[in-house]
Amino acid sequence: MSARQFCVVLAAGGTAGHIEPALNLADELVALEPNTRICVIGGDRGLESVLVPARGYQLQTVPSVPMPRRPTLDLLLVWPRQRAAKKLAKAQLRALQTDVVVGFGGYAALPTYLAARELRIPVVIHEANARAGLANRVAARFTPLVYVLVPGSIAGGKLMGLPLRPAIARLDRSALRPAALAHFGLPGDRPVLLVFGGSQGAQRLNAAVAGALPGLLADGISVLHAYGSKNAAPEGKSGYVPLAYIERMDLAYAAADLAITRAGAMTCAELSAVGLPAIYVPLPVGNGEQRLNALPIVEAGGGQYVADAACTPQWLGESVPPLIHDHVKLAAMGAAAAGLGDRDAGHQFAEVVARVAMTHQGGVR
Repeated sequence: MSARQFCVVLAAGGTAGHIEPALNLADELVALEPNTRICVIGGDRGLESVLVPARGYQLQTVPSVPMPRRPTLDLLLVWPRQRAAKKLAKAQLRALQTDVVVGFGGYAALPTYLAARELRIPVVIHEANARAGLANRVAARFTPLVYVLVPGSIAGGKLMGLPLRPAIARLDRSALRPAALAHFGLPGDRPVLLVFGGSQGAQRLNAAVAGALPGLLADGISVLHAYGSKNAAPEGKSGYVPLAYIERMDLAYAAADLAITRAGAMTCAELSAVGLPAIYVPLPVGNGEQRLNALPIVEAGGGQYVADAACTPQWLGESVPPLIHDHVKLAAMGAAAAGLGDRDAGHQFAEVVARVAMTHQGGVR
């Protein structure tokens, strides 16, 4: 190691799906080399303004420049705005004496990638979705350091699992279950259905739970429900625990016997790693990546898939009870999901990034 500690800039922003793996990698890098300097360059309007400081890392921002989905006058402003954001990112990378930029995608990542290329700073990208986003597709054209969670999402990308929080990567669901049930105030003699729709919640899942809840409770099923802070708070009752946001997802996974959830890349990676059977309800927008994220798990027998429009109270009330009470089937699903999980990906990826950073140390800017 040279005299100067190395600096890693993480380019990620917008959604928790981009930010969480970046922060998990940051934790692994610090565990590997405590003197590592970490900074996140994110957007000026995403969840990074809350999530990054909460984890104790420095945050700098550049303007978020979304690509219009339809031809409008805003399309003419995209590249001028990108140039301005790149100029700002370039100044930030210089000031930080950056040794490597590691990106997980999102609107804020693209100007940071482009700035790093002009400064000849190595760029490492990780694509978690089955269909790569624009920022990572662009960066993959000028960096050989491309890692993917799903084979083929970027041509030539090397396989690498998604960095997970240590509490989840090392989770023993059975050992932690009694404490997890007590933490949420759930009874210990009933199966638990965990319902969550990502960091913002999901209206479709919320409506399905609300309609099916009386029948689920009557069938001896407890429900732990993350409804999203932007949505109306349901009324809690015996066996039903609604929370705006679940801070301790490790405890939620330990308490649950079955999950109903969206199919973001981080969600799929976590559920596979901990071996929790799930019914995936992919978000029916964008380029369909959520369905593709869940597909390998479903095909392996570790989960089931239901289309968003089909996730109704009636469907939930008819489908969940026979599955959650079938301990043999749940065990088989959990084992199948765990067979696809990667608990050590964070450490492995941190070693890759550290090697790149140390190789570049002292390089000419």
